Amino acid sequence: MNPFASALLLQSGPNAALVSVGAALLGLAAGAAGTFLVLRKRALVADAMAHATLPGVALAFLIMVAFGGEGRALSGLMLGSAITALLGLLAVEWLATRTRLPEDSAIGAVLSVFFGAGLVLLTVIQTLSAGQQAGLESFLLGSTAGMLRADALTVAGGGLVAGAVTFALRRPMTTVAFDEGFATASGLNVARIDRIAMLLVLFVTVAGLRIVGLVLIVALLIIPAVAARFWTDRVSHLLLLAALIGGASGWIGTALSAAAPGLPAGPLVVLVATAIFALSLLLAPRRGAIARALAIRRSAPRLPPEDAALWIALRHADPTSPLIAQDDGRTPLATLLPPDRLHALRVG
Repeated sequence: MNPFASALLLQSGPNAALVSVGAALLGLAAGAAGTFLVLRKRALVADAMAHATLPGVALAFLIMVAFGGEGRALSGLMLGSAITALLGLLAVEWLATRTRLPEDSAIGAVLSVFFGAGLVLLTVIQTLSAGQQAGLESFLLGSTAGMLRADALTVAGGGLVAGAVTFALRRPMTTVAFDEGFATASGLNVARIDRIAMLLVLFVTVAGLRIVGLVLIVALLIIPAVAARFWTDRVSHLLLLAALIGGASGWIGTALSAAAPGLPAGPLVVLVATAIFALSLLLAPRRGAIARALAIRRSAPRLPPEDAALWIALRHADPTSPLIAQDDGRTPLATLLPPDRLHALRVG
């Protein structure tokens, strides 16, 4: 059995199998949480939160080393990244509501400042002699190489909790996503539900840092929901399908990474999700590009045989006529030529 098939069927060892299961659970949670992110049109906020995790990872490492630890405990790094991601989210909200900056400008400012600070701290960490700083850069693009059983269980547990909470709160979040006014009239606290949804996204982002990486985790949140949107109009089906696409992307991507250890897991997971998106874009039965092209072709009016014969006659009589460029298969030639020319073509 080749390495990819072995990893896909969980035959590459207990640790690799646990990593694949953890990535699948993470993908399930990311697809489900990302559905409401897409419906609320807040994908860029998630991107800002993801980039804001980098200084938290670096600061958590420095704090753990300062207290005599190795600095590589995943739980500590995740806690640090969660704190700075939350600070990034609060900064975006404050700038968007308390200043004249529009939300997209606030997102750009927070994203660049936090990410830049994180890169500076990583550079400082590389100069230290204490701690085990090798491999911290894997949080940028994700890596399953060297993951311990406890790390995989942490990721799997995080994905499971986020998925369960998303499922439990699916009804109020759906109401807020589609009709904020109706949600308010129904007694729902829109601001609180929005914050809960963003906290779920934050939870998924932090849980996925080790496997997918902070640069690409937002893609795992967005692409499954966008791909699922081609197949259904019902929110319940959209939620389920996005979760399945995310789970499949995590499973297959980590299996590919296990079969080719030199390739990082994060980009492979995202590439699998992108391939599913491309197939959805082309093959979805109603919204896909092929189905829409066929529908347009079927609905396009066709010329009667007499009008089609006039176009053929014009091509034979005057092959250099500029009118030939206007032959789109739907426009009658009678609307473009005077009656005497039409008569000449008919008798000719």
